[in-house]
Amino acid sequence: MIVLGVLVSGTGTNLQAILDAIAAGTLDARVAVVVSNFEGAPALDRARTAGVEAVVVDHAAFAERRAFDEAVVSVLREHGVQTVVLAGFMRLLTGVLLDAFPMQIVNVHPGLLPAFPGIHAQRQALEYGVRIAGCTVHFVDAGTDTGPIIAQAAVPVREDDDEAALRDRILAKEHEILPRVLQWIAEGRVSVEAAQTPGGRARVRVRGHVEAL
Repeated sequence: MIVLGVLVSGTGTNLQAILDAIAAGTLDARVAVVVSNFEGAPALDRARTAGVEAVVVDHAAFAERRAFDEAVVSVLREHGVQTVVLAGFMRLLTGVLLDAFPMQIVNVHPGLLPAFPGIHAQRQALEYGVRIAGCTVHFVDAGTDTGPIIAQAAVPVREDDDEAALRDRILAKEHEILPRVLQWIAEGRVSVEAAQTPGGRARVRVRGHVEAL
């Protein structure tokens, strides 16, 4: 079993997917704590409904990001967290948090990285006219969505898609692949290898059979 700490800022649908997978027995994990950077995040109610401790670390109370991250790290360590999941967490991480959990912070991004990093990935996909979009689960490093890619899932872009429609279809895929990747991590199947070329992205290996996503 792996002990998770989930960081949230919004509605928490990916948090719910994690909680549902645990309840269904398909994810061998325990969510020890859910942390939000502000009190109004609906994801906090999802945590409390599931009996998971929900903690608010208000970013507005800190003069700089490192101090905020220090407070978050303290909460995560108090709860024995092994792997941190960013589930719609709308804050940039500093080295304080990255160094506390090296290659143990997982993010889900609504784009097929390295294409369309940063915000509004779905809008970027539509503006570029791509035919295939999707989502990526990756480890977090100091760059913007530049960490080692663990898994990706694709969705077709339809002729009548707008940003909201594409976002919803990608989100449904996020709900599928994030718990599955976390299960791979719980099973000890995931490792990170150094980049093969200077300036390249480190590569993730997943041991054993990996079913299609």
